[in-house]
Amino acid sequence: MYINTIVSTEDLAAHLDDPNWIVFDCRFTLTDPEAGRQAYLKGHIPGARYAHLDEDLSAPVVEGQTGRHPLPDAKTLAAKLCAWGVGVNKQVVVYDDSFGAMAVRMWWLLRWLGHPAVALLDGGYPRWVKQMRPVTADPPQPRKGNCACLPEPTLVESSAAVLRASEIGNAMIIDARPDRRFTGEFEPLDPVAGHVPGAINWPFDENLDIDGTFLPPEALRENYQALLKGRAPWQVIHMCGSGVTACHNLLAMEIAGLPGSRLYPGSWSEWITDPSRPVATGE
Repeated sequence: MYINTIVSTEDLAAHLDDPNWIVFDCRFTLTDPEAGRQAYLKGHIPGARYAHLDEDLSAPVVEGQTGRHPLPDAKTLAAKLCAWGVGVNKQVVVYDDSFGAMAVRMWWLLRWLGHPAVALLDGGYPRWVKQMRPVTADPPQPRKGNCACLPEPTLVESSAAVLRASEIGNAMIIDARPDRRFTGEFEPLDPVAGHVPGAINWPFDENLDIDGTFLPPEALRENYQALLKGRAPWQVIHMCGSGVTACHNLLAMEIAGLPGSRLYPGSWSEWITDPSRPVATGE
């Protein structure tokens, strides 16, 4: 049985020696791009490979055209995954130390490429360490795999589609950024503050319980059905600052049994590269 949403620390611990399970450490800090890699080198879950948000899980930024984390080239990413040992019969588990905010990017990318079994470690590295589970600084020794590379275009939406949704309301735009960034009150990362007109704000941490794990499926479903107000999941476009934390809301909807929503990968940092695109502030 493949797992394709979240996996518990207990389940991962039971499969640490399972050759069909492959783990990725996705720790990353937006304001210090080397912090995650340095943390990984000091200690990580045994067998975990390190995937860097900028270098591995994004394409190079094109100034004035892309957001801060453009989607990687599918073939390039698939080649890296194969070298890391990912194969079509492998269960992949991804984790970080920020409640899944970074690792969800890799969760979404593997699903985009057509990999059937990828799950986020619920509670992440902090929960793993708190439970005094094994940690090592030893590098893994991966064997080459045969990863899927069948990118699914229907999972992605363009800036043109977001503009259309903003203007005519044919889709709901959900922005996962903190409320102060959404309203434009505070913008630490991008040169323009605010949000896409018509978007609604649902910060990704609303998906979490007090202990940093995801809320139960029933609670997530209640929350998202209240947001959707009768819309179908396929009528939802998720965005954030650069297409990373938006994947957290995508995952939450999957856990809630509401699959089929889509990602605007460029998100706010791409939206504002074109000054003709409208910007709203406030609630």
